[in-house]
Amino acid sequence: MENINYVEFIGYLASGFVLLSFLMKDIVKLRFVNMIGCVLFVTYGFLLSSIPIIITNFAIIIVNIYYLLKTPSQK
Repeated sequence: MENINYVEFIGYLASGFVLLSFLMKDIVKLRFVNMIGCVLFVTYGFLLSSIPIIITNFAIIIVNIYYLLKTPSQK
């Protein structure tokens, strides 16, 4: 079996976090988990020198932050 290099591992980990976020019911947790996936995808994009991956996921991070700040805190 071929070893997975660290760049691929980051890509798979990012995909896993984004997929996991779609399984969540709590919108705040969903946005945090999705944001972790996007940060990993931005890292992956830099490692691959892929501007489309970087731009798209950075934009999604901004959207997640916007809605997290807009969402009233749930106590």
